[in-house]
Amino acid sequence: MAKLNFGGVEENVVTREEFPLEKAQETLKNETIAIIGYGVQGPGQALNLRDNGFNVIVGQRQPSKSWDKAIADGFVPGETLFSIEEACQRGTIIQYLLSDAAQIAMWDTLKKHLTPGKALYFSHGFGITYKERTKIIPPKDVDVILVAPKGSGTSLRRMFVAGRGLNSSYAIFQDATGKAKERVVALGIGIGSGYLFETTFKREVYSDLTGERGTLMGAIQGIFEAQYSVLRSHGHSPSEAFNETVEELTQSLMPLVAENGMDWMYANCSTTAQRGALDWKDKFRDAVLPVFKELYDSVASGNEAQRSIDTNSQSDYRVKLDAELKELHDSEMWQAGKVVRGLRPEAND
Repeated sequence: MAKLNFGGVEENVVTREEFPLEKAQETLKNETIAIIGYGVQGPGQALNLRDNGFNVIVGQRQPSKSWDKAIADGFVPGETLFSIEEACQRGTIIQYLLSDAAQIAMWDTLKKHLTPGKALYFSHGFGITYKERTKIIPPKDVDVILVAPKGSGTSLRRMFVAGRGLNSSYAIFQDATGKAKERVVALGIGIGSGYLFETTFKREVYSDLTGERGTLMGAIQGIFEAQYSVLRSHGHSPSEAFNETVEELTQSLMPLVAENGMDWMYANCSTTAQRGALDWKDKFRDAVLPVFKELYDSVASGNEAQRSIDTNSQSDYRVKLDAELKELHDSEMWQAGKVVRGLRPEAND
């Protein structure tokens, strides 16, 4: 295990150089990895593991669009594609990649197949961290491990195909076999992680829920809406408002931040942009800091988890969700975005 130093703070990490793919393959050569669920994370992890030479099967409800997608991706019914229950029975490592709500609903079906020595794998710490609420309590004689890619399953797959890796955290909640560490690191390398950093189930879910509601999705959409609205209210066209709010950020500036950091991006912008950004960043920080503190407290208290459990378990949840997503999709800002994306040069090649 390597140690990285972040300004005096040391952190345990595992790189692909010290734990190469060949070592991961050897570690898991006698394992059958059952991917339960083929929705958000399932396809990316299943395909990357399969392409990396691991023994992978998929468990999915039938009939369903996800079952059909697994077939389209090359999984064969009766050979590498099974019902959820049969895949759980066959797997020695069960990757539980259903949604949080579906994990709760399916738990009684899965747990009877958690025989001694198997490993139960998560990509999110929700079910275990809030086990008093979810009732997901694994038996004591199985390994309980986590690898959480820091991005969507789609990004995990795209970066893998491009020869890159998406960084992931890893954690061990329960080591029943003495092999949990090797198993979890091998799986992290197998799914195509860039490097792995150590965490706990609790820290993973606290940071993940805060990030999703914060800078990754919730806060950024709120900021987009606010700036776009101000520009439109002062007579700027939808194209101008969208380009200044979203397009320049995502297509020009964020790639520079990803490559070299925000400090480098600041240093390579105009002096006018530098001055304004430096003058205003603290005002934005001070404005949103109380919101982030409130958000983290809500996550840590379990309120965010309970809201997810309560809403996602409602019979009309999908109808309500679709209505909210449609409102976002139909908004002027994202309709303008659709037009702008269609005018990118590569869109017309």
